[in-house]
Amino acid sequence: MLEMNFAGDADVEAIGEGCLEVLERVGMVFQNKEILDAIEAWGARADRATNVVTFPRKQLRAFVEGIRAEAPAPATSVSFRAAGLPGVGGSVAQFLYDDAKGEARPGRREDLVAAVKLGSALHPEAPVGHALLLSDVPPLMEPLEAALIMAEHAPSPAAPFAWDVRQIPYLEEMGHLLGLERWYSLGAVCMAHPLRFDKNVADRYVHMIRQQEQPAGLTSMPVPGVSAPITLEGFLVVTGAEYLASWVVGRALNPKVALGGSMWTGTSDMKIGHVSYSAFDAMRYSLATYSFLHRWCGVTVSVGGGEYCASRVPGYYAALEKVHKALLIAAFTGSHPCIGQGMLDNGKVLSFAQLLLERDYQVGANQPARAVQATPENMALEEIVQVGPGLAGGHLGTEHTAHHLRESLWLPAFAPRDGWTGGDDEARTLARCREKAGRLILQAAIPEGREDALAGMRTIAARAREELLDSA
Repeated sequence: MLEMNFAGDADVEAIGEGCLEVLERVGMVFQNKEILDAIEAWGARADRATNVVTFPRKQLRAFVEGIRAEAPAPATSVSFRAAGLPGVGGSVAQFLYDDAKGEARPGRREDLVAAVKLGSALHPEAPVGHALLLSDVPPLMEPLEAALIMAEHAPSPAAPFAWDVRQIPYLEEMGHLLGLERWYSLGAVCMAHPLRFDKNVADRYVHMIRQQEQPAGLTSMPVPGVSAPITLEGFLVVTGAEYLASWVVGRALNPKVALGGSMWTGTSDMKIGHVSYSAFDAMRYSLATYSFLHRWCGVTVSVGGGEYCASRVPGYYAALEKVHKALLIAAFTGSHPCIGQGMLDNGKVLSFAQLLLERDYQVGANQPARAVQATPENMALEEIVQVGPGLAGGHLGTEHTAHHLRESLWLPAFAPRDGWTGGDDEARTLARCREKAGRLILQAAIPEGREDALAGMRTIAARAREELLDSA
C-alpha cells in the first residue's frame, strides 16, 4: 500500500500534544451516568451538572503510550482482497429514489418490503438488512416494524438497527422466536461533533462496550470548517481528541475491549452548503486522520467505504465516484471496502437501479484481487507456440480464448465497457436496471414456516407500542 507521509515525527507529536491539551482544557460531553462514574474511577474529572469530562494530561499520555505498545507489528506485505458485492444491507437510508418522478421521497413500509424482496432474490445466500428508514411509523417503533418486515420476507433477515437502547429488549425477544441471538444492530457510533456524546449515542456506546459487541471507537463524520477546524492540523487535533476520549471511556468501562473506529470526513461547498464525503479534499482529511492515529497511538481506524458519495442521481458517475473513493482507500490504507449498496446523496437515498449497476462495478473493482495460478492450461504455452508472431492470425480465433474469455474478462450485465457515449445510452442502461429490479422483486418468495414466530413477534410489537410510546 502507499504510505501517506502527511507529516514528520515532530509534527505528529505536536498534534498529539494538541489533542491532550484539548481534552485537559475543554474535555468532552458524555450524557450518560455510567460513563461519568467509570471515567471518574479512571481518574478524569466529571462535572455532573454539565456532563463535561476533563482528562489529566499526564494520565492521557500514559494511556497513549500503553495502547501504542499494544499495536501489532506492521505487515510485511499487503494483498489486494476482493470486497463483497453490493446488496440490500444494513446501511439505513432515509429516502428512496423515485425513478418515475426523478426525485427522492421518504421511505415507507411498502418500500422496505420491496427492498427486502429485491435483496432476497438478488443474494439469497446472504442476509438482507434494514436498508430503509420507515417514515410512516412512530420513530421509537421503527426498528420493530422493520424487523417484522424482514422476518416475513427475507430468508435470512439481518439484525435491525436499534438507535435507542430501549428498543433492544423487544428486538432480542423477536430474535429468540426466530432462533437468532442478539438480533439487533447498534450501528455506527456517530457522536455530535465537536466533542459531544449525546444521550442516545452514549447509551448505545455503553451497551456496546459492556457486551463487547464491537471495538470501542467512533464512526466519526466531522465537516472541516463546520464541526471541526478547517485547517488539517486543527482538524486532526479535535478529531484525535475525540477518538482518544472514546478509547479511554471504552477501557474505563471494559479494560479488555478492543479499540478501533472509522473515519468519514465530509467537506462543504462553501457557495451552496452541500457536503461531499467523497471529494478529493474530504479524502485528504480522512486519510491523514488514519495515518496520524496509527502513528501516534498505534490504533488502526478504517476509512469509510465508497458508499457515501456526493452524487444525487443514479448513473455511471455515481458508481465511478464510489469506485474511485474505494480504490483510493485501498491504495493508502490496505483496506479494500465495498463501493456501496446503491445509495446516493451521502448515504441518504437508496436507488434500486443504482444498486444493480454497482454490483457490476464492484466485480470490476475486484479484478486486481484475482490470484495468479500458473497451471499449464492458464499459461497457454501450446497456443503461444501455435500463434507464434501472429503473422497467420492472432489469439482472437483460438479455442483457448473462447474457452477462457468469460472467466478472464470483466463482462458486466449493465455497466458500459466502451465508456460514456451520451445521456440517451445511460438512460437506457438505468431503465434496464429498473426493469431487472422489478422482475427480481416479483419473483421473491415468502419464506415458509415462520407463521408462529411472526404471530409472536407481532404480539411483542404491540406490547412495545404501548410501553415505548407511553414512555416517550
